[in-house]
Amino acid sequence: MSDELTAHLMSLRIDRSAKSRSRGWPRLFLGLSVAGALAFAAVVAKPHVEAALFQTAVKATEIATVSPAQASIELTAAGYVQADRVSRIAPKVPGRVSSVHVRQGDRVEAGQLLVELDAADDQASIAAARSRVAAALAEARSADARAAVARSELEEAKQRASRERRLADRGVTAAAAAEDLEARVASLARSVEAAQAQARAAEASARALGAEVSVLMTGLANLKLVAPRAGTVINKPPEVGEYIGPQPPGVTMDMGGIRVADLSALVVEADIPEARLSAVREGRPAEIVLDAYPNRRLPGQVRQITPEVDRAKATVLVRVAFSDDTRGVLPDMSARVSFLAQTIAAADLAVPPKTVVPRSAVAERSGTKVVFVLREGRVRMVPVTLGPSFGSGFEVLRGPGSGTRVVADPPATLADGQAVKLEG
Repeated sequence: MSDELTAHLMSLRIDRSAKSRSRGWPRLFLGLSVAGALAFAAVVAKPHVEAALFQTAVKATEIATVSPAQASIELTAAGYVQADRVSRIAPKVPGRVSSVHVRQGDRVEAGQLLVELDAADDQASIAAARSRVAAALAEARSADARAAVARSELEEAKQRASRERRLADRGVTAAAAAEDLEARVASLARSVEAAQAQARAAEASARALGAEVSVLMTGLANLKLVAPRAGTVINKPPEVGEYIGPQPPGVTMDMGGIRVADLSALVVEADIPEARLSAVREGRPAEIVLDAYPNRRLPGQVRQITPEVDRAKATVLVRVAFSDDTRGVLPDMSARVSFLAQTIAAADLAVPPKTVVPRSAVAERSGTKVVFVLREGRVRMVPVTLGPSFGSGFEVLRGPGSGTRVVADPPATLADGQAVKLEG
């Protein structure tokens, strides 16, 4: 190719160097902008991304109900209400229920009839025994009559024998006739003794059968269940037609009897750890709060520290009696007992308890006071309305109730719905 042609071809090429140099600065600026935005987003979103992907370790605390007795509490234990005096009434013999005269919750008096068992078999046995008694008495009367006849014949024979002996001694009659009459007297005397023995035997048999009737009558009385003391029927009585029986010793299973409790003598039975027993003294005051009435505080007193230790649980059973009205309190209700160092004044007892949230659990989000409630491994942000400061926390005017578990010292990055784990 000639030099001239080559020069022409070179002149036809497009010069791209100028354009490339002019487009380099915008691309560089765009790249730097994107990188800066990504870095800023990473810094801002990092806590939220970590919160969504990882569980945050938190500590838990609890919203509690606090009363004026709180400062005097030395020990708190859970327990159940029990009637101090309970009669478990069961029949002495098994039988089928024929009639029921009370219902659950009825107030009964001592000696009141509660339940009757079917007495048809016993009544038939009593009727048969009475018939045997009547037959024995008739036999005794018959034996007495025979003995009376024998005695009369004996007296007559004695008179004849005496007369005949006097005549024989005078030679008027033969001596053999007198001897025959004397033998007759001896025979009749033995007959009288036999008749009297038969009469005594018949009378003894009648008395024995009469005693049998008394036994059967006692058994008939055992078919009636009566209240041994005044109280309230606390269980459901058996139904008519139901078969019930005696309560075996040492068996707690209900065999169909009736329980009558004196509801004016209720106690709370609580298991106290052996290591904390030194904080409990008989006669010391206590405060009782029932789960059924969480805002009602009832004064109590330690009645008994039972002299037995449960080796398996290392606890001692303590009975705390109610010192005031037990209206609305029922056996087997759950209760919390606070053992106090001193008696609480009546004025303080009148002050209603306060729901208090620990100061450490209160956080602020967007100008609103909140707490983070723990629920199934996650937290729920709940707004709260706080009252005045109370001890180490605040009174809760509106918000979660007593017993709610919340996060203590929540991190600033903690968010609603975040997965958390409790620190050991």
